[in-house]
Order: sequence, then structure tokens, then C-alpha cells
Amino acid sequence: MVILPPNATIAEEKLTKYLLVLLPKDDKSQFLARAGYTLDNWQQLEQDLRSQVLTQPADKIETNRYGTKYAIHAQLSGVNGIVIDILTIWMVTNTMTKFVTLVPDKGANS
Repeated sequence: MVILPPNATIAEEKLTKYLLVLLPKDDKSQFLARAGYTLDNWQQLEQDLRSQVLTQPADKIETNRYGTKYAIHAQLSGVNGIVIDILTIWMVTNTMTKFVTLVPDKGANS
């Protein structure tokens, strides 16, 4: 069991230009909107990823030339009180840990 560092890098652009923006393919904004996350409160999503997700155990997926990938299955209690099951991917290198992506956790038992 591995707990990733709470000061992991979560790029603002990953939240504001990808996850919380309506996309024609692989859209996640509508899924996150169910829990009340929008572009207007993207900082809350970042804070909740740190406080609710990075506190959970991470499972090693693979090691490649970019570093070691980890997955964290978690429940995210949104700003509106609705809980969504998410799967997040993180990359760990010798110098940093960074957020890669978030998807609905279709394997969660909810």
C-alpha cells in the first residue's frame, strides 16, 4: 500500500481546460457536474482531490520511461453533497508526483 504525497502537482489546466470543459469525446465535465464541480469552483475540485483522494491507498499500475503510474479508487463527496465514484491516475518520477487524469470508476460497488 502506497500513499502518494499530498503536495502532488495538479495542473490548473488539467482541471480548467480538460476535466471541467464539455468535450465532444471522453467528456468528464457532466460526470463531475453531478457532484457540483464546474469551472467556477475548479479550486474546490483541486482541494477535494488532495483531501479526499490523495489520502487513499494507491495501486501501482506500471513503470515506464516516464515514471511509475498509480491508480487511486475513491469516492469524491462533491460540493453539493453528492458522492461519485472516481478512478484517478497519478505519475510518480524521481522528482515529483503529478495528477494525470480522472474517470468515472465503473468498477465501484455503489
